[in-house]
Amino acid sequence: MTKSKAPRNTIAFQGVPGAYSELACRSIFPAMSTLPSAAFEDAFAAVRDGRARYAMIPIENSVAGRVADIHRLMPESELFIVSEHFVRVNHHLLAPEGATLKTIRTVHSHVHALGQCRKLIRKMNLRPVVHADTAGAAAEIAERGDPSEAAIGSALAGEVYGLTSLAANIEDAEHNTTRFLVLSRTPRRRTRDDGTLVTTFVFQVRNVPAALYKALGGFATNGVNMTKLESYMMGGDFAATQFYADIEGDPRDRNVRLALEELEFFSHKVKVLGTYPADAFRSTNEPIDPA
Repeated sequence: MTKSKAPRNTIAFQGVPGAYSELACRSIFPAMSTLPSAAFEDAFAAVRDGRARYAMIPIENSVAGRVADIHRLMPESELFIVSEHFVRVNHHLLAPEGATLKTIRTVHSHVHALGQCRKLIRKMNLRPVVHADTAGAAAEIAERGDPSEAAIGSALAGEVYGLTSLAANIEDAEHNTTRFLVLSRTPRRRTRDDGTLVTTFVFQVRNVPAALYKALGGFATNGVNMTKLESYMMGGDFAATQFYADIEGDPRDRNVRLALEELEFFSHKVKVLGTYPADAFRSTNEPIDPA
């Protein structure tokens, strides 16, 4: 079946063809066309301008942590989070035709991918070379065709650029998982079939003693589970901290509404970014054994 390239059937992502974000798009929305974007802002703009229906954005990884700049850019995107998806990361050692594990001397990839495959790199005594992204590294390796060079990337990148996978699932951590958010121009219309809901918002507390403690007190007293709370600097001002939070529930629920009202009393610039169904991964994922 040929995929329609109409904006209604298009999902934008940051990166070049073969990026893990495109792999997530194809896995979760297999009937949609994908639109590569040079930067996160470009992916957001594609949705705002009507060139794409959704944007697929990675927000955090179980190994590398938070994706840089996303918490700052997303609140200004004018878009709404409509779903979340947890995607397992499977790294491949990709090389041009004729290369073998014995010919490889140098490996290219994004700094996080290189860091996530340290054991293999050390075992093979490879020289790591940092690139802006995994798919871009794969494209460069394919263009060079040097049997002494390889890239770490997705299986999709191997297919796109005609590279051979010399080794699969080479990441050190078995739990290597990326959380993606899907954004749209309009908020999700919630239904009874949505099940457990997650609400994401950002806020800044007032500059008074114990403001954060008081602002968050309403979630405890109203029985609202907060699953994530992160802080980050705003505009280079060490005194201007913005917080990013995920909670379980819908702002239309009485307990969530009361908690948000208390938050607003001790904060300013509270902004809800979206309410959407919790991915099944949240309930099926077992705690990671630190040993």
